[in-house]
Amino acid sequence: MILPRTDQKHRDVADHYDDLSHWYLQIWGEHVHHGFWETGSESVDLAVVQLTQRVAQETNIRAGTTVVDIGCGYGATSRLLAKGYGARVTGFTLSKAQYEYAITRGEDPANPDIRCQDWFENDLPDASVDVAISIESSEHMEDKPRFFSEVQRVLKPGGRFAICAWIARDAPKSWEVDYLLEPICREGRLPSMGDERDYMRWFEGAGFTDIRFQDFTRNVKHTWPRIIGRMAKRMLWDKEAWRFLFTGPNTVFGLTVLRMAIAYNTGSLRYGLFTATKPE
Repeated sequence: MILPRTDQKHRDVADHYDDLSHWYLQIWGEHVHHGFWETGSESVDLAVVQLTQRVAQETNIRAGTTVVDIGCGYGATSRLLAKGYGARVTGFTLSKAQYEYAITRGEDPANPDIRCQDWFENDLPDASVDVAISIESSEHMEDKPRFFSEVQRVLKPGGRFAICAWIARDAPKSWEVDYLLEPICREGRLPSMGDERDYMRWFEGAGFTDIRFQDFTRNVKHTWPRIIGRMAKRMLWDKEAWRFLFTGPNTVFGLTVLRMAIAYNTGSLRYGLFTATKPE
């Protein structure tokens, strides 16, 4: 497991997304996660939706399914599942900026139910939801075994759990850790970054069964060249973008984007979908 040189707490995660909220929306849009390219020619808007669709397919989300979306961001995935699939969705985000955006976008104020609340302080009843999803939020959890245990608590027997996550390659070299993976953790506000074996161990430790992993690295790596391209185009005409990226505390953002692109191309960073079931 990769650990950053400085501790990253949940408050740091919230501040990160609050500070960068305007930039994330301008550069990437409402889905604050990777896109999934099946052919490589899809638009960004389609690719980010396709990732959510894969998660919905793997967890059998349909009309009436109760879903908890952990780390729901701007609520785009929650809204898609509610409107497009007929699911009943509760979303959790740490970011006040994301929450304030999300609650103005839904057609039905009760579905999805978006909450600005730490997942570790959720008040969901035991065995109350059919499906739990975590699209690129498990990386931000300080206590990962506790995160898995809390999901196990709220799922009904037979419930499905899906995680999309950035993960480190098995046994990365020291230069990969020093120049790519550790800085990505620190700059991206990740308290830790696991590898495939770590996630398998966390699932098993929380009592999940039927644990499966699908490697989506090839499908999602197109995300970062497109982000770099959008950033470059933005800076051609937007002086505020220059000020944002090259002055103040956000100057590291551009460097982190480059690290992500390099880490995928070198194989230092992987991306996958984990699915598992709570025993009956």
